[in-house]
Parts: sequence; structure tokens; C-alpha cells
Amino acid sequence: MSEDSNRATAAALLPLVGGAGNVTSVAHCMTRLRLGIRDRSLVHDEALRALPAVMGVVEDDTYQIVLGPGTVARVTPELERLVEQARSRPEPAPEPAPATPATTPATTTPATTALGTTTASATTAEQLADRGAALKARQKARNATPGKLFLRRIANIFVPLIPALIGCGVIAGLSGLLTNLGRLPAVVPALTALASGFMSLIAVFVGHNTAKEFGGTPVLGGAVAAVIVFPGVTHITAFGQHLSPGQGGVLGALAAALLAVQVEKKCRAVVPAALDVLVTPTVTVLVTGLVTVFGLMYVAGEVSTALGTLATWLLAHGGAFAGFLLGGLFLPLVMLGLHQALIPIHATLIQQQGYTVLLPILAMAGAGQVGAALALYLRLPRNRSLRTTIKSALPAGLLGVGEPLIYGVSLPLGRPFLTACLGGACGGGFIGLFNQLGDTVGSTAIGPSGWALFPLVKGGQGLATTLVVYALGLAVGYVTGFLATYFFGLGTQQRAELNTAPDAQAPTGTGTEKDTNKDKDKGTDTDADADAGAGPQPAPRPAAAPPVTLTPP
Repeated sequence: MSEDSNRATAAALLPLVGGAGNVTSVAHCMTRLRLGIRDRSLVHDEALRALPAVMGVVEDDTYQIVLGPGTVARVTPELERLVEQARSRPEPAPEPAPATPATTPATTTPATTALGTTTASATTAEQLADRGAALKARQKARNATPGKLFLRRIANIFVPLIPALIGCGVIAGLSGLLTNLGRLPAVVPALTALASGFMSLIAVFVGHNTAKEFGGTPVLGGAVAAVIVFPGVTHITAFGQHLSPGQGGVLGALAAALLAVQVEKKCRAVVPAALDVLVTPTVTVLVTGLVTVFGLMYVAGEVSTALGTLATWLLAHGGAFAGFLLGGLFLPLVMLGLHQALIPIHATLIQQQGYTVLLPILAMAGAGQVGAALALYLRLPRNRSLRTTIKSALPAGLLGVGEPLIYGVSLPLGRPFLTACLGGACGGGFIGLFNQLGDTVGSTAIGPSGWALFPLVKGGQGLATTLVVYALGLAVGYVTGFLATYFFGLGTQQRAELNTAPDAQAPTGTGTEKDTNKDKDKGTDTDADADAGAGPQPAPRPAAAPPVTLTPP
């Protein structure tokens, strides 16, 4: 997309979100433009979805517009510039967004899904999307607990770091490949330095982002976390042991920055304004720094070591069973908002071992979704609307972005969601089995999934072996999800009802596929995304409910 196109996209977005006066913050992750909105009623959702560059919208703690990887990083600064320009001059009050008229679904028949909820059996992609949206809204309300909101904020700390993790991970893989091939020996040390530099200082970035997320001064969070990686800590003794640079890792940095935020806030509450600029930063760094070097580094180091040991032991002794459980339960964990707790664990494993062994297993959940979608495509030859949705969403699914298939297809139908989980479980069990046999499969970064994970795959054996094992795991997930869904995903009556949808009920009019293939998500973000899945930008997809972030974290 050219610079003019990015500027035009930003110019088209601004009035549809209520103008500059309605925007309180502008940020982005890998695929989404994240906006703080002052008055939600001023946002024109349907008009936003109709923009060619917009792949979907997601409403969470911020208003998120899915633009896709690469594009979002170019549009965000253009939008920030327009917001600043608009704020510098008077702006007319925006008009409230028109109310969205209620729609009456086509002919439906009561049916009970495999998830235990009684719904009307839908015959078109639009009706499935409506059902998916309702499921998403109910789950979002359940996820608004203090614990889950805290996990979401923890995820927000690591999401901005994902691009650097991916870039350094790919460079590390390239360095390893050149080393194995014996090529360009003069370049390999430089590549190693580039790949390792960020990881050696990741604690500082985590501290900075933690303070920013929890309302402190970001640079103070980075300052107290910097002591963790400072070489001079080798001269400090805590708990009868000399400290080592990096001890405690990202968990120590996280804890140190959280403490710094609390100390800073208490200082600002009691220190006179005239002395604040001098006293508050000094006390914050001094108190938090001493607690960090004489307590947090040691404790966090022990916890980090225990996590790495546990993950290694679990896959070495119960690999197949552990992989089966992790791969099968990942999608439900995402629905419950608990997957975000895995993000610091991934980061810790990458810092300790150079890769996380958990991510390739969790990525199998996306493979199960793809297999289930293919089965539904073949099982429902007369449902043109749903087949269009599946066909358009499959490229994204192959790249590990499973939300459109989840909330647009499998979850609203009920039983296909469970068969997709079974596909993920079998794929995860396969990867876990090879981990148990010594062919460890890991990822040097978090974020990508599916086929997009291939450049980041790393393991205990040769690169070729590791790539083959991961590819076979995907194949197991695809095949199991397909067979389970094809034979058990739809009941006889449900299949008959879905297949009786006349073509007239499919989306019609000019730009059918474009206009109805909008509500989708490209991120992992992980939540995970998290902004949870990255990779090349897939083709537009049909209307689906706003997805959760599937970052295989």
C-alpha cells in the first residue's frame, strides 16, 4: 500500500470514529489499530466495516480496527498526524451513529448445539455470524473479572514486543542455518549479535511497558528493570549467592516495574509539587531497585528456572498426553480469557532456552479449525453463503488466524467447535510425542502460528527434522479435525436444514463477497492477540463476529 493510500485510509477512518475529539489514544499491535474512544455512540461501525482497507472491528478495552500486518503500522502514524492537526483547529461536533436496524433471521428451527445451548439453526453465514456475535458478547461479559482483566493487561505488556521477537527470531534461525551450512562465516557473528541483542535487554522493555500499562512513568519502570541485566550485579550477594546478569528475567522485570508504579504513586501523593520532580524519581528507583537486587531477582530467578524445568520435564515424560491436553484445551482457554497467562511463560522460555516448546503445540488448535472448516465445506454443498465464508477464511486459517472460523462457523454450529478441538488435541499430542522422544519442536518467537510459524521453528535436532515434525503435526491436526467433523460434526437434521438454504438467501448484490466478508480478525493478539497470529495478510473474509485474540501466545 502506497503512502497516499495509507493517508487516505487514515482520513477515511477518522470521521467514522467520531472525529479527533472522540479519540483519546492511538496505538497499534501487529494487526489492529487500537483507539481509545470517548463516546462510543459516535462510532459508525457498519461504515467502518465497509471500508476496503478494514478487515473487521473488535471492541475490547479499546476500540480495535483490524487492518492487517504491515498496513496497520503504516496507517497508525498517519492517523496520529491527522488527530493532532484536527485538535489544533476547531472541529464541528460529530453526529451520533445511526442506530443499527434489527434484522429478522431467515427461517429457523429450534435446535440444541453440542455446547449445550438451545438456539435456532441458521442457514446462512450472516445468521451464523449473528449467533457467533452473541456468543462472543456473553463470553466477553464473563471475562470482565478482575483476574482476567489483569491477565489482559499483562498481555498488553508483551504484545508491543512481538514484532521485535519475530524479527530477532527469524535472524537467529538464519544465523543457525548459515552456521550449519558453513556459509558466510564472517557474517554469522553479526547476525548472532543482532538476534541476541534484543533478548539480552528484553527486561528493560518489559519494565518500560509494565509501568506504562499500569499508570506509572515508563522510563522509571525501565530504569528499575535495567538493574536485572546490568553486568555489575555479579558483585551483589543475595540469599547467600552472587547474583548474575539477567537473573529473574522478564518475570523479575515485571515484578520490579509493578512495584515501581506503586512506590511512584505513593510518593506523588505525599511529596510537595515543588519537590516532586526531584524526590519522586529518586525514591522510586532507590526503593524499588534495592528490593529488586536483594529480593525480586532471586525469587523471580527461582520461579523462572522452575517454569523452564517444569515445561521440559512435562514434555520429556508425558509429552503425548501433555500435548493432547494443551492442543485440545487451547481454544476453550481463549474463550475463557485464560490463554493470556501463557504469554510471560513463553517469553521466559524463549529467554532461557532460545525457544518456547509450548507454542507449536498450541498452534495445532488452528490446524483443527482448518480441518473442521474443510469438512463443513464438503458436507454443505448447497449452503452457498456458509461455503463462501469458509472459502474466504481458510487462507487466514492456514496462517494460524482461526477467529473467523471459530466465531463465524464452528462455534455457532456447536459440535464442529468440539471436533475442531479434537483435531488440535491430536496434533498437539503428535508434537508432544516427538518432544518426548527427543525431537524437540519450539518457536523462537511468539505471535505467528500455522504456516507462518515455519520460519521461527527451532528444536533439539537438526532444522530439517524439526520442520518435518512440525509439518506432520499440522497434517495430523488437519486430518483429525476434518474426519471428526465430517462424520460427527453435524447431526442428520442439522445437516439437512443447513443444506436446504436456497441460493437466494446467500449474500447478493454487487461486491457481495467483499461487503459480507468483513467482520474478521487477523491478530493473535494473542489477544492473543493474544494479537495472538501474524503472518502475511490473507484475503478478505465473510462476515463473522468480532473475534478474540488467539495469540498462541
